Amino acid sequence: MELRTLRYFVAVAEELHFGRAATRLHMSQPPLSRAIKQLEADVGALLFTRSPVGVTLTAVGTVLLDEARALLDHADNVRVRVSAAAGVATITVGILGDGADPGMTRLAAAYRRRHPGIDIRIRHTDLTDPTCGLRAGLVDVALTRAPFDETALTVRALRTDPVGAVLRADDPLARRDRLRLVDLSDRRWFQFPQGTDPIWQSYWNGGRPRAGPAVRAVQECLQAVLWNGTVGLAPLGHDLPAELVVVPLVDMAPSRAVAAWNESDTNPLIRSFIELATAAYRH
Repeated sequence: MELRTLRYFVAVAEELHFGRAATRLHMSQPPLSRAIKQLEADVGALLFTRSPVGVTLTAVGTVLLDEARALLDHADNVRVRVSAAAGVATITVGILGDGADPGMTRLAAAYRRRHPGIDIRIRHTDLTDPTCGLRAGLVDVALTRAPFDETALTVRALRTDPVGAVLRADDPLARRDRLRLVDLSDRRWFQFPQGTDPIWQSYWNGGRPRAGPAVRAVQECLQAVLWNGTVGLAPLGHDLPAELVVVPLVDMAPSRAVAAWNESDTNPLIRSFIELATAAYRH
């Protein structure tokens, strides 16, 4: 059994739903389903009972869940001990979107100065997972934007940014100095794929259900505006193509740039990262 497959299994066992597990793992559902079926073939027994509303663990699956968690914990401990013995330390940083924030640039320089021997790994993620892979164990700390489900996470606010509506330059509303959400009530808004954190989706839809095309990345949002006249939202101050403008929304709550990490993680490298991030984003 590969450790990666066991991580897949644990995600499905905890979510009891392949779609939610795939979202948590930041992967599509078909390869996840194939991996679980192969694991069941290796074990020689069904691990889940499937139904239209989700899955439940079988007796065999319950036993494997306990063992898989223990194996994964042990593997993580081995990795930490071996890295320490080799004198190598690593931190993996998840970054939402394009990572062009100037605060992030200052943070990278400050972290390199303080920890010149640390191996810093970067994982860029799209807009479907505001935790950047934290829940799946893919990153140690995330530079992202709130709000989202903060269960079992610690979140540090770094900065708040006003938000505006992204419109085509030839849109009649683009000539306005400011807008309210009601001005956009008859427009189509971009959506995230099914299974995306509902708190995150609600914020970027102005707090109410909307209809519109599904997108996964910042560039897809911008193209939806260009091609379809879809309403997009963005923090003010971001560079955009000349064909697009951002008009401030006066009744939209600001977007919070945040750092997030698993509340049970006591890695001292994360503590140092948060300290430096707080300073870098305040400049």
